[in-house]
Amino acid sequence: MTRTVPSAFLDFIRNGNKFLIAGHKEPDGDCVGSQLALASVLKRMGKEAFPCSAGPFKRTEVKSYEPLFCINLGNEQREGARVIYVDCTSPDRTGDLEPFLSGLPMATIDHHELKHNENGQASGFPADIPQYVESHAPSTTFLIFELIKALGMTPLKNEAELLFFGLCTDTGFFRHLDNEGAESFDMAAALVRLGANPKSAFAEINGGKSLDSRRLLGLVLGRAESFFDSKLIISTEEYEETCRFGLEGRDSDSLYQLLQAVAGVEAIIIIRQETPEKCTVGLRSRDHLDVAYIAENFRGGGHKNAAGFSAVAAIEELKPELIKAFEKLF
Repeated sequence: MTRTVPSAFLDFIRNGNKFLIAGHKEPDGDCVGSQLALASVLKRMGKEAFPCSAGPFKRTEVKSYEPLFCINLGNEQREGARVIYVDCTSPDRTGDLEPFLSGLPMATIDHHELKHNENGQASGFPADIPQYVESHAPSTTFLIFELIKALGMTPLKNEAELLFFGLCTDTGFFRHLDNEGAESFDMAAALVRLGANPKSAFAEINGGKSLDSRRLLGLVLGRAESFFDSKLIISTEEYEETCRFGLEGRDSDSLYQLLQAVAGVEAIIIIRQETPEKCTVGLRSRDHLDVAYIAENFRGGGHKNAAGFSAVAAIEELKPELIKAFEKLF
């Protein structure tokens, strides 16, 4: 597939001297890799670049990158700066950074589809800002790689490693790809030639887990239930477990991977009681089943096969509502 970086987006970069590279709160590997690689390239172009995040860096694979980000920004960084929103469907996805970034010239680069209202405004972004949004791209790091090439540059070894890390994160180390995934492997091969190490990236993404994370995994797996002839699996994390193990004890990727291996399963729901009043819900599916559609009905969003939402509710209230919503799909 041929992808062209919009000229307005390239001009936005070429005509600026200082950039705040903003990613979404609770960053993942794709967000982190995209921000740091882009910041590195901008610095090589002679520009000031500050990767910034509201955190928290709760995933084990991204924790080591936290010191490379500006958490607390001041007027000195803001003065004369432009913002590039990375991997964010709207400015409010940056969390506590949003008020600080408000009012600055902005552009956005993302592989999530932006939704438009009747006035043509895209998910909180002004309609006339430079946008490089490709919803069919495998990751935002993929688009950063295309951007680097469009700027007439080649990633250095450290940039190639960051881009490879992000690509592997969002493709589940390529297990989420189908017969249309050739461009991801083309990018991976190019990055390996530039110095990225697949073995190191795999260890970085899948290693470093705590013993508590394995214990929590066992508790959530032990609570799993199947519905609709095993097409749907639901499990929960109780509030007591959230308090006991904390965010650091979670390993959602391993949990979903294990449950997706169950014969006949088409969708997975994980409901977590974050506080006595609030739940977060993660949704995963195979192939044709669109869990983003379900999430949108609960004021959430995401991809066709990976989505989620938050709700002011208890597990026992949400669970029957979700079963009813999936009953229509099945």
